[in-house]
Amino acid sequence: MCGIVGATSERRVSGILLEGLKRLEYRGYDSAGIAVIDKSQHLQTIKRTGKVQALADAIDESPVDGTIGIAHTRWATHGGVTERNAHPHLSEHEIAVVHNGIIENHETLREQLQALGYEFVSQTDTEVIAHLIHHERKTHDDLLDALKAAVRQLEGAYGTVVMDTNDPERLVVARSGSPLVIGVGIGENFVASDQLALLPVTRKFIYLEEGDVADINRNDIKIYDSADEAVEREVVDSDVNYDAGGKGQYRHFMLKEIHEQPIAVRNALEGRLSETTVLDDAFGEGAAELFKTVEHVQIIACGTSYHAGMVAKYWLESMANISCNVEIASEFRYRQSFVRPNSLLVTISQSGETADTLAALRLSKEMGYRGSLTICNVATSSMVRESDLAFMTRAGAEIGVASTKAFTTQLTGLLMLTVAIGKYRGMNEQQQSAIVKALQTLPAKLEEAVELDAEIEALAPDFASKDHSLFLGRGNQYPIAMEGALKLKEISYIHAEAYAAGELKHGPLALIDEEMPVIVVAPNNELLEKLKSNVEEVRARGGIMYVFSDKNARFTSDDTMNVLNVCHCDEVIAPIVYTIPLQLLSYYVAIIKGTDVDQPRNLAKSVTVE
Repeated sequence: MCGIVGATSERRVSGILLEGLKRLEYRGYDSAGIAVIDKSQHLQTIKRTGKVQALADAIDESPVDGTIGIAHTRWATHGGVTERNAHPHLSEHEIAVVHNGIIENHETLREQLQALGYEFVSQTDTEVIAHLIHHERKTHDDLLDALKAAVRQLEGAYGTVVMDTNDPERLVVARSGSPLVIGVGIGENFVASDQLALLPVTRKFIYLEEGDVADINRNDIKIYDSADEAVEREVVDSDVNYDAGGKGQYRHFMLKEIHEQPIAVRNALEGRLSETTVLDDAFGEGAAELFKTVEHVQIIACGTSYHAGMVAKYWLESMANISCNVEIASEFRYRQSFVRPNSLLVTISQSGETADTLAALRLSKEMGYRGSLTICNVATSSMVRESDLAFMTRAGAEIGVASTKAFTTQLTGLLMLTVAIGKYRGMNEQQQSAIVKALQTLPAKLEEAVELDAEIEALAPDFASKDHSLFLGRGNQYPIAMEGALKLKEISYIHAEAYAAGELKHGPLALIDEEMPVIVVAPNNELLEKLKSNVEEVRARGGIMYVFSDKNARFTSDDTMNVLNVCHCDEVIAPIVYTIPLQLLSYYVAIIKGTDVDQPRNLAKSVTVE
């Protein structure tokens, strides 16, 4: 996910900016850049594709010297991975801009600005902001007024920071749908997209609210709300201590990545939601035009990503009113299949290099699909480059082989896709708004789910001598049960399988005894009473159950049933929330078993061969 850092100080700021970018590397990015205003009031700008270290090396060779500057790490959305498309973006070597989010009306604004004589050197939506502010500067004496005039013309989501060589001691910022935080120093002030970037230089932060604009110099901060009224925002003292590059306080990367999921999902949502709907451009330029014509969705994936696709089928068919098929990539590519008219092919992959899924994408180009979309965590991957559209999950680097935060961010993206397609297939504004509100609560609900850590750790010894287990779920929780079974077998080497709970009578009941733990996923939804009947079937045959249940579902622990109450949440996001307890269970069972949690035997993080 894009990262922003800005600083205005009495000291040289390039080191501060670079360190801030390094602390945001966990989000994932494909290029980085820096701009400072030097003592002669000239802009010095350096950009590089690849890692922040490449930018740091370039600065070592050609130092940038200034006391005010901005820097950025970019996920490619509008335009490919090139230095020209990297931020900061300039206008007439006077205005410099960094930006997170999506400007939906950038094409219209680009045409208007070109007609005024502005030349564009990038393919990005962000460059529009730079030229627009430069144009407004011609009729506004004050830089902040020019920013306000410019943002009134922007549609979409943005967190943006602006510098002007004609006013070389100020940073002006605007927030709409994409967070920004101001770091408060002594004789210096800072701005970033995440407080983690600024922890080396300050522990005092001001969190801008939706619609805020701010005027920052090294001695003063002024903030104006969406009604253009001057406001005071609380200065918060932070005690955060977080290392995105290592294990930090955690024993394994997997546990760290489980605990990172609230942050990862927040990043996946950032800048992609309005108050009432999902922004189409979150899926890439031209998404709206494609989604309007789609009549069927074909999802292709492997492993954990396949389970995400199975959940999406429930969402797309029940809420977006569109048919959906989900298929394992290795099966899809080796059989004759039928392509329905106006079908959208959706591939899902953490790495974007999964061999079978990539081969299926390439095969689809000869099969008559209306278009292709990939949901992926690596901006520079083959699937992103070769798909018509891409949704970047922004999960950040995932080190553990067993996928955790990649899965929950994939689900988040697929639920957003459901809204993006559904709005063109009869999903009304009230339904869209309800899903958006549920998505906005999701990071907090995931934080509550992570707090079950200690309770789940206490259950792990029950599995120490077990060789088999059964996971049960109904509806869109059935794929979550499948994912839970996959996690347990991946890292603890306990044989595990999942069944739709309604299928118990069709075979699995024969396996039930006191040596077969049964894990049940039981949110409080319309299938709860059916699921309770399935639970009684297991109980009657001597099974020992571990029920992850909504606290309002009225399950009670006894000698045959261990109930762990999961936070109450909106039904639409329940599959994402209930994923976390199953991940924690697998982790702690693996610890008891003494297996290699982060690098389980025979498995690789990215499956780039058949």
